[in-house]
Amino acid sequence: MTAEAGSTIANSPEASEPMPAAPAPITAAQRRRARWRATGLVLGTQIAILVAFLAFWDHMTAQNSAAAFMFGSPSAIAGFLVKMAQDGSLWRDLYVTGSETLLGFFVGNLIGTLIGLSLWYSRFVSRVVEPFVIAIGSIPIIALAPIIIIWFGTGLISKVAMSTLSVVIVALVTSYKGAIGVDPDQINLMRTLGASKFQIFRKLVVPASLTDIFAGLKLTVGFALIGAIVGEFMSSSEGLGHAIFKAGSLYIIPKVFAALVATIALALILTFVVGKIERLLMPWRRL
Repeated sequence: MTAEAGSTIANSPEASEPMPAAPAPITAAQRRRARWRATGLVLGTQIAILVAFLAFWDHMTAQNSAAAFMFGSPSAIAGFLVKMAQDGSLWRDLYVTGSETLLGFFVGNLIGTLIGLSLWYSRFVSRVVEPFVIAIGSIPIIALAPIIIIWFGTGLISKVAMSTLSVVIVALVTSYKGAIGVDPDQINLMRTLGASKFQIFRKLVVPASLTDIFAGLKLTVGFALIGAIVGEFMSSSEGLGHAIFKAGSLYIIPKVFAALVATIALALILTFVVGKIERLLMPWRRL
């Protein structure tokens, strides 16, 4: 290249323009503010949809007495919630159903998760028990209610048993799915490093299965609650299921919806707690 050509290139407008500066890195505070804005937008949208739905519901039932009888109204439902809270029946029913749900949730997930993870040790055993798991999981839980009541009576144990049976198969399947989904290359790497099968299970398989296990935990909150409610439908003198059944048999539709609102609130609280435990045990998920 000649000196004249080099001088021309050096004096060209493109050569004289400064290089664009690299974008400043996003700070933790900025990420936190962005996350809070996104959360606020989602929450605001959800509240707006709920308010619009309740306003439409209240308007339609106010204009039609038949619709008010069939579907109740938000104001009547709120009135029953206040009345149930004042006479103490709401808190008593929440405590009873919540205790049954928590016990069934804990026992069912403990048994199901332990069995599901243990099946990782032997593919032969897992193939043998697979049709039995499918057969048990296909039985409607309400069909087992009369047998459970005969076996365990009409007290707390029968409701916990119903809740446990509603949970255990789902917990087993999700934990086994997580265990067999571990990267084979990582397993082979640990074997080449001299790790025993138990060490591979404890240090690799169990931590890698936590994502599926917690997905199952969030799913089984509803199943545990369903089992407890069904048990209360069949035989109970207290609990949210008993309140729903009694109000429904008397055609008090707003009270039925009031008990359903309490049931939904209980499910949301339990799901929130499971999510907090997940964030505590799996801090890398926050990233």
